[in-house]
Amino acid sequence: MALFPAFAGVSEAPDSGSARKELDWLSNPSFCVETVTSLSQQAEEAAALVSEESLLTRSPLKSELSDESDSNRNLRQASRKKKKEKRKKRKHQHHKKTKRKRGQSSSSGSEPDTDSDKDKSPRGLRGGNRGLETLSQDNAAAAAGPRCVWLEDIQALTGETFRTDKKPDPANWEYKSLYRGDIARYKRKGDSCLGINPKKQCISWEGAPTEKKRAHKHVERYFTKKNVGLMSADGVAVSSKADPPSSAAGSFIPVKDSDDVVPPVTTWLNPLGIYDQSTTHWLQGQGPTEQESKQPDSQPDHKSSLLKARVEEFNRRVRENPRDTQLWMAFVAFQDEVMRSPGLYAIEEGEQEKRKRSLKLILEKKLAILERAIDSNPSSVDLKLAKLKLCAEFWEPSTLVKEWQKLIFLHPNNTALWQKYLLFCQSQFSTFSISKIHSLYGKCLSTLSAVKDGSILSHPELPGTEEAMFALFLQQCHFLRQAGHAEKAVSLFQAMVDFTFFKPDSVKDLPARGQVEFFEPFWDSGEPRAGEKGARGWRAWMHQQERGGWVVINPDEDDDEPEEDDQDIRDKTLPKWQIWLAAERSRDQRHWRPWRPDKTKKQTEEDCEDPERQVLFDDIGQSLIRLSSQALQFQLIVAFLQFLGVPAGFSPPASCLYLAMDENSVFDNVLYDEQPLTSPNLSFSGVSCVGRTDQLGCRRWTRGHSREGEEFIRNLFHLVMPLFSGPERSQLCSSWLRYEIAKVIWCLHTKNKKRLKSRGKNCKKLAKNLLKEPENRNNVCLWKQYAHLEWLLGNTEDARKVFDTALSSAGSRELKDPEVCELSLLYAALELELAPDTRVATTARAVHILTRLAESGPYGPYTGQVLAVHILKARKAYEHALQDCLGESCVSDPAAAASLNRLVSVVKCFMLFQYLTTGIDAAVQIHEQVFAKLKGALPAEGPGLEASACPPSVSVSSVLEAVTLMHTSLLRFHMKVSVYPLAPLRQALSEALRLYPGNQVLWRSYVQIQSKSHSANRTRRFFDAVTRSAKPLEPWLFAIEAEKMRKRLVETVQRVDGREVYATIPETGLTHRIRALFENAIRSEHGSQCPLLWRMYLSFLVSLGNKDRSKGVFYKALQSCPWAKALYMDAVEYFPDEMQEILDLMTEKELRVRLPLEELELLLED
Repeated sequence: MALFPAFAGVSEAPDSGSARKELDWLSNPSFCVETVTSLSQQAEEAAALVSEESLLTRSPLKSELSDESDSNRNLRQASRKKKKEKRKKRKHQHHKKTKRKRGQSSSSGSEPDTDSDKDKSPRGLRGGNRGLETLSQDNAAAAAGPRCVWLEDIQALTGETFRTDKKPDPANWEYKSLYRGDIARYKRKGDSCLGINPKKQCISWEGAPTEKKRAHKHVERYFTKKNVGLMSADGVAVSSKADPPSSAAGSFIPVKDSDDVVPPVTTWLNPLGIYDQSTTHWLQGQGPTEQESKQPDSQPDHKSSLLKARVEEFNRRVRENPRDTQLWMAFVAFQDEVMRSPGLYAIEEGEQEKRKRSLKLILEKKLAILERAIDSNPSSVDLKLAKLKLCAEFWEPSTLVKEWQKLIFLHPNNTALWQKYLLFCQSQFSTFSISKIHSLYGKCLSTLSAVKDGSILSHPELPGTEEAMFALFLQQCHFLRQAGHAEKAVSLFQAMVDFTFFKPDSVKDLPARGQVEFFEPFWDSGEPRAGEKGARGWRAWMHQQERGGWVVINPDEDDDEPEEDDQDIRDKTLPKWQIWLAAERSRDQRHWRPWRPDKTKKQTEEDCEDPERQVLFDDIGQSLIRLSSQALQFQLIVAFLQFLGVPAGFSPPASCLYLAMDENSVFDNVLYDEQPLTSPNLSFSGVSCVGRTDQLGCRRWTRGHSREGEEFIRNLFHLVMPLFSGPERSQLCSSWLRYEIAKVIWCLHTKNKKRLKSRGKNCKKLAKNLLKEPENRNNVCLWKQYAHLEWLLGNTEDARKVFDTALSSAGSRELKDPEVCELSLLYAALELELAPDTRVATTARAVHILTRLAESGPYGPYTGQVLAVHILKARKAYEHALQDCLGESCVSDPAAAASLNRLVSVVKCFMLFQYLTTGIDAAVQIHEQVFAKLKGALPAEGPGLEASACPPSVSVSSVLEAVTLMHTSLLRFHMKVSVYPLAPLRQALSEALRLYPGNQVLWRSYVQIQSKSHSANRTRRFFDAVTRSAKPLEPWLFAIEAEKMRKRLVETVQRVDGREVYATIPETGLTHRIRALFENAIRSEHGSQCPLLWRMYLSFLVSLGNKDRSKGVFYKALQSCPWAKALYMDAVEYFPDEMQEILDLMTEKELRVRLPLEELELLLED
């Protein structure tokens, strides 16, 4: 019998000799047919099923199939099912092997009866139309190829049937074990083994335990790490397949002609021709083509191509315009957008994700672009600043300092660069010390003075240098105050007053350096300085020196002062940290003036108990600057008064405002809530005065200083008031009187009747003395302040007499004098805010005041109800005056400031008059009219952070701001006395705050009214919109305050008896929202170096009870604001256990510690 039965006929057929020799191997008798019978039968059956219509003869196959028994056929079918299940199990374990088998499998695998024959005769199944010779060769290869025989394929199965594999496997020697696929699978039940004694023997099974733990697949939430990554993945871009519109779009939609329409193709699947190609393929059972399946992936490619086009456009533009620095900066900012997009430059799979989240790659690309830009623009300061800001991420602090020094050396005349350099050095905790930064300020101001004098010939003076120098000087003073060195800050102001206003004529023509050298002998002479008793100034001392001899000041023996109370410790039973805080704050409050030896008491410098209280000339000499502008000289005095706590209406410049903010008086709204029309604007603006280091949360009131401090302020007023005249002198007198009134208001709220009586008496005495001066007899501002004082003290009739006298003496100025208008406005508003029971009478009085203001005749006191004719005449007069003011405000001439002042006063009086006579809607209509008229005259950049170093010039923006404040105050008062919807006030405040995001009064009103709303979503959306677009820090501060007020409201509802919190109402994530607001505010432009923001953040975290996180925020705050002593004192209060470490840190950084712990221990022992 032949080796392959299928070729028996071929081998026995007579043929030529050559063919006979080729087929002799088919009759090899050494092979046994029985061992491969089943394999040959399966191959024959597969070939028959594939091609039954073959032209070749297959009678031998059919004879073999007919001889096969039914039992064997059933056995084979069962074996095929088993092999299917085995292959499915192997598919997961041998994935690569399965993929290789799939590649070799034939296309006829869709037939269920031939699934088991795919691996045995793949070529025979695939080649159904081949000849008999090809089929016989494939069967021979399939029979001789594999070394393994499946037991299921053997017909006669017995109990002792084994498979023998004689060929060795070298992998067994290499891996020291059998291949896991050759080992039979089994499940072990139990840890014992049959045939052993369980009491004496045991088996240690290696590997996994028999009982495999089932992995319970938990449902993953959206916040898990895996799903967060999916959320950050880029989505698939969706775009229509329509053709892009042509550039020249027609005015009509073209309709195709019937000739242009292609007739549909009809087939048996699409008889009407209405199916598209994809639908036809789906009906045929076919999938999309390869090009169509790849079409969705073209969307990211399209996006990448757009980004590549923009990159090429940037490269082309910077190549054509290398001098355009703004273009280079835009190219640097564009890199963030490139890195957020899918991997534009990704080459390998997975590199896209890596580059997307690689911060270092972004920095390196930006740095490379900036270096190219600096090579093209070596003189551009903005590009170099951007490079330094970028390199701060990965450069060492010492390297950064050297680069900053190189940049300052190249541009010593750039004031903006100096300001950024000083901020950088102040914020470097590792290299920070008070003496180093103080000397750096002196170097900065002396260098800029040399540039201004022309001593540095290589660099000319830039515009605005003098104003910037004054702003840097104020920044240095507030830096010293916040660090605890109040004596040096006060000495700087004293020296600047003498250096500016009392300069001898003989040294005026010298450069600034020479003037400072002449000023040193005066400073060291012991002569009284500004604010001290007997101070006459540098000029008088110099004249006396030229004549010869010393000026001896005879002390006033009648005004001897009692010894100051040095009792720092009042209660020794308190904890040590509380005693230290109280004593430190007490000394800060009493010892802010520089100590000088009193020659009348024969004191010397050795008599000073604290050497730090003495200020030498070396501490201030470098920081003295020349101020040639009259406006800046007046601003120096006003800034000094505001520094001492006098409400002079001065706010620090925008460059150092948020550096100086360190107390939360910006949120104090008590006076404005009680009296929205007449509340005094004390202009605290979050900047504490000298000598105040109160804990956060203490209400800011002008309580005044100690006896010596009050005398210092009085002496300063007496010294500087003769230096000015006109409106400037009037402003100084008004500030002094307002300071005394503020102390009276504090006594009224604390209900201290004894102190109120003495303060009120002193205040009235001061007002009368000021009004007795010839220059002030017709000063309407002082009359207004005096009348308001009488009204506050409860003397209503006396106040009315003062008001009537002032208005009568003003004459018939009508509506042309803004001061008279303001006086009448205050008088009418005070009458309107009287008790509700007398509101009818007070309304009539207010109408009388505003009506007589618009009349041409002199003012007369109130006699009764105003006639309707007079009201109509007054309304016409107001309308004409308003039109005249609006016409004058549109003309830009030197007298525009006066016309704008008049416009503000007229609008305020007209709005109040319309409210009293017609209603709130008429008043709102006037506001809308003025707003619509002046809104077009606003500057293009809009109101925002304005430099306050120069005198507050009246502008269109300030006019709109004042009118808006009057509008909102009127709405608040109307809501207080009657029923009125909240929406108009909310809308007015929202529109105003979008224009003036730095106005604290408007923010206080907005937060106050929104705190009464049940829904916070509108407020949050508004805050989010403003903080995204506005530069000031006020939106962040008040957004935090609004959320804190809401949190306090929720806790008030949840608390029972103020002790325990019951979670009956969900908190809705207020804590996390407030923390997120703090973090975002700190990352803003001005937030990272604002001590007030860090103090609020630290206080909030401590209130939550998380001490560890609070300590982390404290040390993080020190990295940004290491000079703020208030932060260290808050830390001592919040973390008493760390008191020694915090004080050591203060000593290391040279902050002022007035009571060392060693001295405290001695005081406690005594």
